[in-house]
Amino acid sequence: MDEYDTDKIDEMALALLYLTLHDSNRAWKGMDWDILDRLYEKGLIADPKNKNKSVVFTEEGLTQAAELAKRHFMRKVVS
Repeated sequence: MDEYDTDKIDEMALALLYLTLHDSNRAWKGMDWDILDRLYEKGLIADPKNKNKSVVFTEEGLTQAAELAKRHFMRKVVS
């Protein structure tokens, strides 16, 4: 049986979180808790276990999220 690659899932989740970026370093945390826990363990977001409706990106997490969102979701403009 095939297994999901959680590193790839985490990359996509981080990029999706970036799409909900607000207040310069926060993202809405409407994401599976296991994924958020892994992103926290990797040092990409602050501890998601709180009453806030959003999570805070770490500096590294914000940088990676921006790069991943650009790579996976931006169209290349042809002049």
